[in-house]
Amino acid sequence: MRFPQNESTDHEILQQLEALRQGDADWRSGKTWSLVYPTGDQHPDFVRQAHSLFFTENALNPMAFKSLKRMEHEVVRMCADLFNADRQVVGTLTSGGTESLLLAVKTYRDIWRLRHPRRLGKPQILLPESAHIAFHKAAEYFDCQLRFIPLDASMRARPDELRKMLGPRAMMVVASAPNYPFGTLDPVDDMARLAHQAGVPLHVDACLGGFLLPFLEGIGQELPRFDFRVPGVASLSADLHKYAYAAKGASVLLYRGMDLLRHQFFAYADWPGGMFISPALLGTRPGGAIAAAWASLNRLGRQGLERYARQIHDASQRLKEGIRQIPELELLGDPPASVLAYRSRLPGLSIYAVADRLQAKGWHIDRQQRPESLHAMVSPHHGPIVDEFLRDLREAVAQVKARPGAGHKGQAALYGMMAQIPLRGMVRQELLKTLEALYGPEGRIPDLANQPPDWKTRAAARFLRLREKLALLRPKP
Repeated sequence: MRFPQNESTDHEILQQLEALRQGDADWRSGKTWSLVYPTGDQHPDFVRQAHSLFFTENALNPMAFKSLKRMEHEVVRMCADLFNADRQVVGTLTSGGTESLLLAVKTYRDIWRLRHPRRLGKPQILLPESAHIAFHKAAEYFDCQLRFIPLDASMRARPDELRKMLGPRAMMVVASAPNYPFGTLDPVDDMARLAHQAGVPLHVDACLGGFLLPFLEGIGQELPRFDFRVPGVASLSADLHKYAYAAKGASVLLYRGMDLLRHQFFAYADWPGGMFISPALLGTRPGGAIAAAWASLNRLGRQGLERYARQIHDASQRLKEGIRQIPELELLGDPPASVLAYRSRLPGLSIYAVADRLQAKGWHIDRQQRPESLHAMVSPHHGPIVDEFLRDLREAVAQVKARPGAGHKGQAALYGMMAQIPLRGMVRQELLKTLEALYGPEGRIPDLANQPPDWKTRAAARFLRLREKLALLRPKP
């Protein structure tokens, strides 16, 4: 493929795009059990329109696009309310769950380093064996050590094992609500209590369940607490492009206070291109995703999200009950929401071969390992096709059972010091204060263009006073 030499017409390019996606997973007919979260109605069309309105805008500069900063602030406040937080909880939007988790790890690593100036070795992330793979990426990026909390028979983290692991090198504890592999909720209450007693922050990865679990509670399902109602929860992340039905990629990352969030910020004062501040990992931050998240939450509200939650609950219950009625299969744990995994009970019946049979019928099936299992994430769009899938699943199991060695392709389980001049350090602190104002509970946008450079004056005055004090302390000749 060489770089194109000539222009093409819109029609030619759009035709090529249509042709390219013909081989993609068929999510429109409900044939996929992950990656896409269709609602089965006109809501995605509305989200696309909202996204398009801010297709070009860039949240890199909140002074230039105040609309995006206002929408981000309002989404953060709406989410803080949803997750039972007080006014001191603050946060940012990110490009997805992975960025949210990377930022949480970076934040707690920096806090740990400040608390332990004499290094004790690598700081440790204490996380369940089922925690999201993004924590592995974060540990590699930020030079941390992973220590895994074993799971119990219900595929939930064991607090008794966590108790043994808490020590001076523990920089954070992770709990999932729910985890991706099995859809089970870790015991956040017990884990947060132990972490809090040890002075270690606990992060709740609710990227999957954050915008589903509260609405399952709203329709009467009893669930354990996982949010800021639990005193030891220091931070929480939840993906808006999953069960809030926004455009990819949008996630929210909340902290219990600015004393935590400020360690996420980046500020640099000496770059030739100008002073630079950034609240998250990305520089350019697409405006469309922020606008789509704001639009989706405001359009659906609690009423709409509870309606979708009921559809998901009904489809999930039918799917789980149908799997339980197949003698050769079993569910892993007792997943309460929309995510589940199931495996073969029989040593000679390969669950991967079952997946091959299903795939031949047009289903996109996720394979998992440790243990070998198949994975499903239910969306509102799946309700009408649950019976069809269960029928195909029963047939696939019967076929593999009849011919154990046939049709197994063996597919693997896949997922995807500042400048030495003191003044520069002072400027950096003022830049960080600007970020704190932007991302604080009030979401203030300082009008820097029309204000006198008070922070520059203050910083310069502080530097001059410091220099005078140092001069007085020098011995006289």
